[in-house]
Amino acid sequence: MGKKSAYKKRRLGRALKRTRRMPVLAIMRTHRRIRYNKLQRNWRRTKLRIKG
Repeated sequence: MGKKSAYKKRRLGRALKRTRRMPVLAIMRTHRRIRYNKLQRNWRRTKLRIKG
């Protein structure tokens, strides 16, 4: 197993930021219309399709 390429590292970093939960302040501000982060995923259930 080699080192990660810059492309792969960037994609993994973005995915890591995206998988956070919705901030409580955002839920309160939208009067609970937006309840959860639709981009959130679990590392076991949903795999990222990253090449290389």
